[in-house]
Amino acid sequence: MASDEGNGPVRVDSWIWSVRLAKTRSAAGTACRAGHVRVNGDRAKPAQPVRVGDEVRVRLAGRERVVVVSRLISKRVGAPVAAECYVDNSPPEPPREHVAVAAVRDRGTGRPTKRDRRELERLQGGRGR
Repeated sequence: MASDEGNGPVRVDSWIWSVRLAKTRSAAGTACRAGHVRVNGDRAKPAQPVRVGDEVRVRLAGRERVVVVSRLISKRVGAPVAAECYVDNSPPEPPREHVAVAAVRDRGTGRPTKRDRRELERLQGGRGR
């Protein structure tokens, strides 16, 4: 299996990618360099080691994930196996806002007139007369 439990610590960027918190390893490394990853409350560099029992906070795609490391892996594995490698203490995801239907203009009608533009702004909740 892809377990490195006997081999010691694993890089935090590699672990975040391995357990599928980030889509790519470079995205995990970029998040570390940008200060979006914290291990036990401290900002983490990409090469910082992570150990079993560490709390890892990752902010990616506008959502913060709080996980506790329960198993170390360095290779990417399937989602069911990856879910066993951490305990998720993340706050619940906020409900998605309902997206308003965008106004559709017929093809070939040209640029919107000033009146059309004002109506579009009014529909979108912006200013308007």
